[in-house]
Amino acid sequence: MFDYKLLAALSAVVEQAGFERAAQVLGLSQPAVSQRIKLLEARIGRPVLVRATPPVPTETGRRLLYHVQQVLLLERDLRQYVPTLDEDGAPERLRLAINADSLATWWAAAVGQFCFEQRILLDLVVDDQAVSLKRLRAGEVAACVCANERPLSGARSELLGAMRYRAVASPGFRLRHFTGPVTAQQIACSPALVFGPDDYLQHRYLASLGYEGGFQHHYCPSSEGFIRMAEAGVGWGLVPELQILEQLRDGRLQELFADTPIDVPLYWHYWRNSGDVLKRMTEHLLASTPRWLIVPRTTAVLALGASLPSPERLGVPLNPPR
Repeated sequence: MFDYKLLAALSAVVEQAGFERAAQVLGLSQPAVSQRIKLLEARIGRPVLVRATPPVPTETGRRLLYHVQQVLLLERDLRQYVPTLDEDGAPERLRLAINADSLATWWAAAVGQFCFEQRILLDLVVDDQAVSLKRLRAGEVAACVCANERPLSGARSELLGAMRYRAVASPGFRLRHFTGPVTAQQIACSPALVFGPDDYLQHRYLASLGYEGGFQHHYCPSSEGFIRMAEAGVGWGLVPELQILEQLRDGRLQELFADTPIDVPLYWHYWRNSGDVLKRMTEHLLASTPRWLIVPRTTAVLALGASLPSPERLGVPLNPPR
């Protein structure tokens, strides 16, 4: 039988990315948290953490974190039938991983009513859509939104739709860097905006236009900052269409290749045996996301899309939720 105080310490250290912050969350001293981790390792006879910065769970640690996620979700379901288990009546906290562009556009509108009705508090971990599945594999989250279709063992994957991106730049940037029609070779020689080291969307977009190789780029790990830098003429970038409908219409941003967007399918991954709350959330997302996401013609990771749809067809105002 596991001592769940010890497992809670492991979960807190991983989620809070360190012993000090984990101690603050648990209301313990840092040595007490460290002692609980050592006691857990002594009892199971193997390490559960790699003492790095931040601490990383071992394979055994990941399995224990997955177990903790399952227990928390199943306990929530049990409270419906055994109310005495709900000691303080507080809302449940659900830890999820999501990409920054989804968080900046459709996510809030899609889950707001659900969180209210189900009395759920969200603990969101923001990661690039290409890598957030790692969080689920590590047992850090109960579900995630990512661009990877293939589910993990013991998990399910559901296609939510596709996020449409457009290659844009300011009018001033176009005048400074391009003469005549923009070509893939020209754009590769002008500074781009890239979200971070794990963001290969610009690379794949250029490859779809026939260019493969390196290119100049700034790193900007902020969805809001990405748009501000594009508007200021710092670089060109691929931006979610939902975020820039107004800028495209008033001319603050211009598409570099007319009617040549790229669609990134987004998948919802969640553990199979994780209780009713994730099942209901999955059903809710599948029903609501078509208001904002494109229904892709293919489930390929990247696919060229069609022309710019109207805001009415997208089901969003000119200023989408941020």
